[in-house]
Amino acid sequence: MTTHPLLHDAYIKAVVRALADTGFDAAHYWTCDSDTRGLYFYLSSAITLTVEDSGIDAGRWPHGLVLTWEWHPGVEEGEAERGPVWLWAKQQRDGSTTEPSSLPIDGYANPLQVAAALHELNSTGRTVKARPGQWHSTPALNAAITAWERGAK
Repeated sequence: MTTHPLLHDAYIKAVVRALADTGFDAAHYWTCDSDTRGLYFYLSSAITLTVEDSGIDAGRWPHGLVLTWEWHPGVEEGEAERGPVWLWAKQQRDGSTTEPSSLPIDGYANPLQVAAALHELNSTGRTVKARPGQWHSTPALNAAITAWERGAK
């Protein structure tokens, strides 16, 4: 497990703050860097929302909901294209999740857009494509990830 600050920590913390500011406190969240078979490096994060801690709809998400952010190198067949994506999955009674589904927002979406997408998903069970707009520090984060990617190869 990584014990040093990661490139996407500030972005995920900004998203967690935006969720809290709009009424959804995260039960917990984490960030990590990892690899697949030691060949391809990627970044990921998960934000867990529960009925008890986060105020999500108990009828729709009785065991919780997980938002996932992933940055992929885009080199593995059948995996995501290069860059970041937001996903969501329904948490099940045993703690596992359903297969993740796409959250149709920019991978570097403004944190308030992530919160708006969660509000829509929570209230309707559906996702809608968000307005374009990225987090204010996206250029710096993207440059840092590009440099990290070069050094990880």
